[in-house]
Order: sequence, then structure tokens, then C-alpha cells
Amino acid sequence: MSSVLYDTPGPKAKRRNLLLSVLFFLLLALLLWWVWQTMDEKGQLKWSLWKPFTTSEAWTTYLLPGLADTLKAAALSMVIALPLGAVLGIARMSDHKWVRVPAGAVVEFFRAIPVLLLMLFANEFYVRSTGIPSDERPLYAVVTGLVLYNASVLAEVVRAGILSLPKGQSEAAMAIGLRKSQTMTSILLPQAVTAMLPAIVSQLVVIVKDTALGGVMLGFTELLNSRSTLAANYANVIPSFIVVAVIFIVLNFILTSFASWLEQRLRRSKRSTGAVLGTEKVDDLNAAEIGGTEGTGAGGTV
Repeated sequence: MSSVLYDTPGPKAKRRNLLLSVLFFLLLALLLWWVWQTMDEKGQLKWSLWKPFTTSEAWTTYLLPGLADTLKAAALSMVIALPLGAVLGIARMSDHKWVRVPAGAVVEFFRAIPVLLLMLFANEFYVRSTGIPSDERPLYAVVTGLVLYNASVLAEVVRAGILSLPKGQSEAAMAIGLRKSQTMTSILLPQAVTAMLPAIVSQLVVIVKDTALGGVMLGFTELLNSRSTLAANYANVIPSFIVVAVIFIVLNFILTSFASWLEQRLRRSKRSTGAVLGTEKVDDLNAAEIGGTEGTGAGGTV
């Protein structure tokens, strides 16, 4: 089926696409074979390097505590950044200049600074101005940097999602007397959530991965930082990197799969009316319809 942006490929195009697909998979297989051979020649496939991951010590001492800290920092950042980003995004669309301009300045400022610098500045602030214990300070700094940066990005996602809706939605709400705040909370935001969900999930994946920056610069004991300690004890640098990479892939796959399920559920719920009528209600409606028909047939105006 053809569309405005895409034409159905013909026989020649199908053969070309099939040839390119086969060529791609052959090159991918060749690359994987080369990586396998190189690792084998360097002795990175020896069982002694992978054996620690079959024991509970490597997981309970290093990987699982690091994973717990990664999830803790990511969860705190998500919980704070999502509502803060929504508030900033809505504030940027305010009719009041004293609300719109400061919100825009905050979003543009923190979105322009690398998240690593925000973490470092936050850490220095907590060192000089607060009494937070040194063992908890990296977590506070990581969460602060992630919240400031990602809330600014999510604010633009929210604003773009709301602006993507047809203007008729707002005009219809104004026609029935709704205020702008009521229109935003009752009509625009619920509809924009589905459109914004893929971009929001992409940013949540970024939050999970960016927790590793705190381990590199601040000594935060997240998953990647715990991996370095594990590799130093077992002398298995490459295998430990591979295992941690697989853990991150699984985490982000679970997150995106949940988001896909949620998006489909939201779309299905929007296709239904949401009204469930019982048997008595249906009978009353049918009786009213029959009565109206009889009245009209008798020449009366109901």
C-alpha cells in the first residue's frame, strides 16, 4: 500500500532490498566472527576469566550492589524530573510573561550545560554548603545533575507534544467555557501523553545510562564503577565490560517494552468511549426511543 511518504516497492526494488539485507547480515556475521577470533587470540575467552560470573560472590559483592545504586539514582531522577519537566513545559506556554520568560531561561540554561558538569557543580555545592555525609554526597550530586538536565529536556518534549495537538481541541474547550488551566489538565495533557511517550522513554533510557558518569568522576558506586573493582580483583576487564553491557541492554529493553505496552494500552483506551451501560440502562434507552417513535408517528411533536 502506497502513502504520501512511501511507495510500495516493485519487483526490482524488492530484489535490491533482499540483496542488501543478505549483504548486511553477511557483513555482520563477518564482524562478529572477527571479534570472536580476536578475543580468542588475546585469551579473553578463557574459562578462568568468565568463571567468576558463575559464582554468587561476584554478583552479591560487586554487581548487584552496583545495580541497586544505579536503579536508585535513576528512579529518584525519573520521579523528580518527570513532574518538574511537565511543570516547566507548561510554564513555557503560559500567557503571563513573568511565568513564561523565567521558565524558558531555566530550560535553556540547564539544557545547554553537559550533565557531567552539572554533577560536578552539584557535588561542590554539597561539599561547601551542606552537611551531607561524604558517602551519600555522590548520590545527591548524580541525582541533582540528572534532574536539572533531563527536566529541561523533558520540558521541551512536553511543550512539543502539547503544541502538536490540533488547535480545534483548545478552541472547542474555550467554546464550552473552560479556563486554560482546565483545558490543559483535562483535554490537552491526556491526549499529548501518547504522542510524548516514545520521546519520554528515550530520555528515561538516557537517565539510566548517565548514572555511569557519576561513577567515573564522583566515585559513585553504580554498576560501571563496581565493575572496575570486580575487574581489578579477578583480572577480567573485557568479560566484565561485556557482562555490564548486557545488564544495561536488559534494563533498557525492559523499560522500552513496558513503554510500548503502556502506549498500546493508552491508544486502545482512547478508541473506546469509556461508558459501560448496564442492562437496565439499555432497556430504558430502547423504551425511550420506541416511545419517541410512536409519538412522532401519531403526528405529535415530542
